[in-house]
Amino acid sequence: MTNLLIVDDEKMIRLGLKAMIEREYPAVYSISMAGNGAEALELYKQERQDVIITDIRMPIMDGITLLARLSAEAAADGAPAVIILSGHDDFEYAKSAIRYRVKDYLLKPIRREELFEILERIAKEGEEREFSSHKQLQEAEGYRRELRAARLRSLLMQQEGEVSSAQQEELAGLEVPFTVGVLNYYHSDGTRMKPAEVQGLLEQLGGPLEHKFTEILTDGDGKLVLVGDGESFLELAKRAESKELTRLLLGISRESRSAEQFRACYLEACRALQYIFLSPQASFVDYTDIQAGRLSFPLPEEELRKLLNMLGTGREKEIKALLGVIFQTEHLLRLDLGYLENVGRSMNERVLDEVFRTHGEASVEVLKLYRQVGNLHNFRHFHDYYRALEHLLLSVNDYIIGIKSAHTEHADMEEALAYIEANYARPLNMAMVSNYVSLNYSYFSEAFKAYTGESFVLYLKKVRIRHAKELLADNRVKLASVSESVGFENSKQFARVFKELEGISPGEYRAKLLMGRYPGQAEDKES
Repeated sequence: MTNLLIVDDEKMIRLGLKAMIEREYPAVYSISMAGNGAEALELYKQERQDVIITDIRMPIMDGITLLARLSAEAAADGAPAVIILSGHDDFEYAKSAIRYRVKDYLLKPIRREELFEILERIAKEGEEREFSSHKQLQEAEGYRRELRAARLRSLLMQQEGEVSSAQQEELAGLEVPFTVGVLNYYHSDGTRMKPAEVQGLLEQLGGPLEHKFTEILTDGDGKLVLVGDGESFLELAKRAESKELTRLLLGISRESRSAEQFRACYLEACRALQYIFLSPQASFVDYTDIQAGRLSFPLPEEELRKLLNMLGTGREKEIKALLGVIFQTEHLLRLDLGYLENVGRSMNERVLDEVFRTHGEASVEVLKLYRQVGNLHNFRHFHDYYRALEHLLLSVNDYIIGIKSAHTEHADMEEALAYIEANYARPLNMAMVSNYVSLNYSYFSEAFKAYTGESFVLYLKKVRIRHAKELLADNRVKLASVSESVGFENSKQFARVFKELEGISPGEYRAKLLMGRYPGQAEDKES
């Protein structure tokens, strides 16, 4: 209720104002009364008044003196709203009270409408002040929470070292005992939900998080971090399970009774979250549950060496089987995650890096897959990583086979070209050359064109014409002999092919050479 004090030396006016206000505003005002300023001041000291209605002319202490004294008294906790009662004779005198922030003046006799209008305005201003004050408090509290969260976040992200005084101050505010939880949510396409969205999702499950968790912040990796008691996390996990929110993943630390263990608990929660990697069905892991009974094995160096040797041999089934042995997939659910991480790093360093160091960079698709597989924590679950790694190894296997084939093919084509160069004068065809290098006729045709950029027939024509031009430079050799010397069946075929490739007949070519005007060849003749 609003405390209201009526001050007037006339009793009937005091009682009349009280009755008037209580009838209009039942259960809104708690009304006190005083006959003069001194009495009013004593009442104010006993209980703070929100609104004071006071006369100007009174015995012992008048209204102006009362306002001056109230101004000093109320300096610490805010002045009350004051309404002055005055007659026509002292109206100008009452106006001097403006320096005391008087809300309004009422002339006697008092009119109900004017009084109620002033009281309504004072109530509205009070509500606005209260709202503004509440808003300021909320903003200040929000800023304090953000600052605290930022300091705690910096503590989580820093490496081992000295804790700053500001961080120490925030740690001191942690409620003990406490448990730290780290949360992620993955969409169906594999992208991760933003921390603020995760918080909104959790609050749809069980109301505002601040009601159940003492700290709410985000780590440097974009995960939502909560601090509270273990029961709150268990309840959260059960609610998520009941709503079938299987993409919401939660890892929690052991309970700690020391604020100094805050970062250590955070790291435990992160490690617990990572263990969800081993099981597609898991969405909640307690760090306590992963401490005992975990299997680990020596690094499979011999198997990794065998795998490297197998790549490029076409033994896909054996590669797949060996990969299962390397990662101990039969013990997957009981494996120590550190073992898988070590094997993953060794797979990168001792197998994949060695392949690309020896054979050069693969296709863009293979390299993109390699960059993704380079860190097993790029995948939500081990099975996703394993399938991607298997696919990468088979792609690398094909890549090495392709490189070996290209080297072999290169040697075959070089041998074919040398054979053509040595036998162009004979009745030569593609079947003879493909047989010579022991390649299938159709395959040789495609490979020859890919290697030289020309068909076999055109390439042979160019070789024969090149040698014919050398013979034409010697005027002593007859044209008919040139045709036979370079492998053409007759002079007519020779003349047709020559003109097709050179634009002029063999006879015209020789004539230009003799006149010294044929570009290139004339210079060769002079030299």
